[in-house]
Amino acid sequence: MTIDIGRFSEAPSPSAEEPASPAGEEKKPPKLVYGSAEEFLHEQLLPTYVRDVDGRAAKWCIEWYFHPEAISRIEALWRAWEHLRLDGATGISVWFKDHADHHMSVLLDPRGPFYKCDMQKHRDPEHLEPKKAPAGWFPDVRTIPV
Repeated sequence: MTIDIGRFSEAPSPSAEEPASPAGEEKKPPKLVYGSAEEFLHEQLLPTYVRDVDGRAAKWCIEWYFHPEAISRIEALWRAWEHLRLDGATGISVWFKDHADHHMSVLLDPRGPFYKCDMQKHRDPEHLEPKKAPAGWFPDVRTIPV
């Protein structure tokens, strides 16, 4: 039985790599498979990272895009996937172990960014409102001479 693991299988083999660029020429970055984090989420991530989202052990928000943390994590997952898909040897393993498992565990955690939401309704999260530290405690390091 063959299991479709998505677009990782499209990674170029070492023999299919382009020859080295002549001196002075910059090598073009590989073409992206997905044009956005949202496309990646719908086309690759959620179809391959399937979990039972029951609201107790795992939570998700149908309007995930209203959660800044979710957007950042999904963007990070997409960018890591686009990079690691090119490694035909261990790319998929590294992506799952170091990226997908970590970020999806945080996203799906009942106390994670979707803690107030359920599969039918989005509820705005409560944002932390920190006080500013006293002046001088955190100097702007960009202004300190090296």
